[in-house]
Amino acid sequence: MIRILSGASSRAVGAAQPKLLKGITSRQLHSTYDVAVVGAGIVGLATVRELIQRHPTLSFILLEKEKELAVHQSGHNSGVIHSGIYYTPGSLKARLCVRGATLAYEYCEKKGIPYKRCGKLIVAVEQEEIPRLKALYERGMKNNVRDLSVVDAKGIREREPYCRGIMALDSPYTGIVDWRMVALRYGKDFEEAGGTVVTEYEVNDISMVKEGPAGSTEGMKYPIAVRDNKGNEVRCRYVLTCGGLYSDRLSQISGCSREPRIVPFRGDYLILKPEKHYLVKGNIYPVPDPRFPFLGVHFTPRMDGSVWLGPNAVLAFKREGYKVYDFNPRDFADALSFRGLQKLVMRNITYGVGEMYRGVFIGAQVKILQKYIPELSLSDVLRGPAGVRAQALDRDGNLVDDFVFDGGVGDVGSRVLHVRNAPSPAATSSLAIAEMIADEVESRFSL
Repeated sequence: MIRILSGASSRAVGAAQPKLLKGITSRQLHSTYDVAVVGAGIVGLATVRELIQRHPTLSFILLEKEKELAVHQSGHNSGVIHSGIYYTPGSLKARLCVRGATLAYEYCEKKGIPYKRCGKLIVAVEQEEIPRLKALYERGMKNNVRDLSVVDAKGIREREPYCRGIMALDSPYTGIVDWRMVALRYGKDFEEAGGTVVTEYEVNDISMVKEGPAGSTEGMKYPIAVRDNKGNEVRCRYVLTCGGLYSDRLSQISGCSREPRIVPFRGDYLILKPEKHYLVKGNIYPVPDPRFPFLGVHFTPRMDGSVWLGPNAVLAFKREGYKVYDFNPRDFADALSFRGLQKLVMRNITYGVGEMYRGVFIGAQVKILQKYIPELSLSDVLRGPAGVRAQALDRDGNLVDDFVFDGGVGDVGSRVLHVRNAPSPAATSSLAIAEMIADEVESRFSL
């Protein structure tokens, strides 16, 4: 049994994890579907689940290039259920995160998925951070973040006995969960509703066709062909892509602009040794510095009992490169030749060099972490896992912080919709994002 902690209360549930969905092979494919969705990360899975629940009489197919589902960003993240503090009041990001967190907790309760509402402290350790912390509190209140409060140094110690700071935001509604487990459960819901999941189907062409599929008596009811790199073909009426790290390339093959471009940033975590887990009870975050593009290192407890520290943020030399030496010539050239990345780097050269230095010399990263937990030492940590973030950039080097939808050109454009960017915190917001994408699909397509 696993105990699920929900605020001050808890309940015991069976620890049954959804079956690791692998889908069917291309040899088992039927040829025609009403809607094909490309990409089985948490956004694609949540969206296809939402669509089939709204339209149970239609046929849906989900196409994934990997052998299993949700193995990239959805399976390489910190596992935090965010509450919506950071985002601009009234923005789509803010609304989706706040609603998404509520829906996520409700979904986990309904499906018996373990989670912990362990809370988060955003801690100011220097006086100059206090105005930013107070502004962050006002932002959180405008976003209707639940149970948010400001605590002093004594309040920090009451919540995190080993953490030191002069003031903090306390967000008890923040939690943790295994997002890949959640994503797989979305996939199971989709299959149980009659949807088809196909793995090892790497899409390399989306185009209109001039004749109906062989053996079909329905003529051109299915005018879109979605082909993979092995020569397999699926015909459908409409296509939706949720490609994550490859969202820009998927949109390109149907004639869309290359921008915003996806640039991969790797985040390397440290792991706290088990005998030091007592140092951290919940999430401990820094006060964000608006001068820098990323949040900064933090302390994150995990559902398996481990504690992750970090991450840094460095350019990845491969879009799915989770190791320091992972390299793909095309990905590397794409990133370095993009004017938007060049401008971002020039504006943040000192920050970027510091991130690379801390990635190599972990003692430098520990020194930053010691501002929050002074008892932490270099001997208490080990190198841990890494994730790769699909960061959308425009040509001026700005981080694209909102959703981008795009269609193809010509006849394809009326039948294809690309989710070009689903910005962090996409996992927390996944069910709310799915509602929004499904609304967009219904507004564009005649389902």
